[in-house]
Amino acid sequence: MSTHIGAKAGDIADTVLMPGDPLRAKFIAETYLDNPVRYSEVRNMFGYTGTYKGKRISIQGSGMGIPSLAIYTTELIKEYGVKTIYRVGSCGGMSPDVKIRDVILGQAGTTDSSIIQNTFGPGMYYSPIADF
Repeated sequence: MSTHIGAKAGDIADTVLMPGDPLRAKFIAETYLDNPVRYSEVRNMFGYTGTYKGKRISIQGSGMGIPSLAIYTTELIKEYGVKTIYRVGSCGGMSPDVKIRDVILGQAGTTDSSIIQNTFGPGMYYSPIADF
């Protein structure tokens, strides 16, 4: 059982969708999963596992910001053996080419917060992506 998620071994699927808002996690689980089971409500950061089209999948809220996301993704990978994480949710930006309700499919993302520099060293703003 991890510190921030508190689930038991086997409670979490290999694939996890991660919205920031815990209520969005609840909505996704209750709307799209068959037989969703809540495995965590620690700090009101809800986590659910169920099936979608026969595939076992989990939904885990991450909270706001990179530090919170880093805590939850680290525990999911190291404590529960999660193989694939999809960050889902909204995004913001300013560009005259992007209109309200446009769908954005990001290939990569990074932050200018200090967590990247603290992890990889000063001046590092790097987000590795696949070469298409």
